[in-house]
Amino acid sequence: MSKTKVAMTVPRRKVFCVLSARALPYAEKGIASLFSRASEPVELTLITDEESDKTEIVAAVSNLPVSGNHSWTVHSQREADERADQLLARHAHLRQFRLGHPCWRKLTDPLLYSTPGDEMIILDPDLYFPNRFSFEPTPASGLLLMWQPPSCLLPDDVVRRAYSLGIPLAHHVDIGVAQLRNQIDLDWFDWLVGCLGGKDIPQAMHVEAIVWAAMAMRVGGGYLDPTHWNCYQYRQWKRLAMKLGISGVTLLKVENLREAKCFHASGIAKWFVKQACEQELFLAARDVLETRLPKPYEELTLRQYDADQRLKRVARNLGYYRLMRSAS
Repeated sequence: MSKTKVAMTVPRRKVFCVLSARALPYAEKGIASLFSRASEPVELTLITDEESDKTEIVAAVSNLPVSGNHSWTVHSQREADERADQLLARHAHLRQFRLGHPCWRKLTDPLLYSTPGDEMIILDPDLYFPNRFSFEPTPASGLLLMWQPPSCLLPDDVVRRAYSLGIPLAHHVDIGVAQLRNQIDLDWFDWLVGCLGGKDIPQAMHVEAIVWAAMAMRVGGGYLDPTHWNCYQYRQWKRLAMKLGISGVTLLKVENLREAKCFHASGIAKWFVKQACEQELFLAARDVLETRLPKPYEELTLRQYDADQRLKRVARNLGYYRLMRSAS
């Protein structure tokens, strides 16, 4: 009897990114690194704003080298809105929420382009993949997030509203990467948004972090290993170093990127990475394929939160933040 070899097809990892065309100067560097460094085939869904944004993003990504194993699509907000009207028909708070700050659509719109049970690896546009890497396995249940000290939960009144209703929040959440399956309890999610203020939630980017922190404590999971999933921390000494004339690219060289699968170039660091790519400083990629178990979430208690806020008030009254801004 003759034997026929059957080619094994590796399923594409389902990756999502919400971005505007304004992010392209740095985001296209990150997308290019995703396509060139991912050891597994990736199905990238890009979700943007206006039709003009879609046109610009399609043109930019079309110019990137993409192997035959990867695929990508771009969708405008109008296209996503049509799906949301159906999927979220019973959830008025969620329909309103996704029309708030553009960052909030990271929480809702990947659901519109996946089926129940599908994995959703949700990426910020300011991520860079410096080495050949593999994504962590998406858990059957629960949520994986990046780890970053300290807490970035704000505005204060929204955080306190959550505490007043007994909603626990995770500490140290970084929202550069979120990894989960499409099995979010939409009734609970709609209830949470209503509790946080519904249509009156302040249009602040970091509300997204509050929602992820609440979801983390509800569904479990943990922090991605921070050595492999590294978030830039704009420490005071870095601000002072830049004030003394040290370049951002030089500051990147002290980051432990040789062991990183992913680098969240948050804040000003996104421009450092762009410059480093243009100077071809990330060419010596290594294999970082090891899977590491997540670290359990740490709850941010109201007592801890209050202590942090008191310290910030003292620093503000002493002029600390004005000094640090002038050193940026």
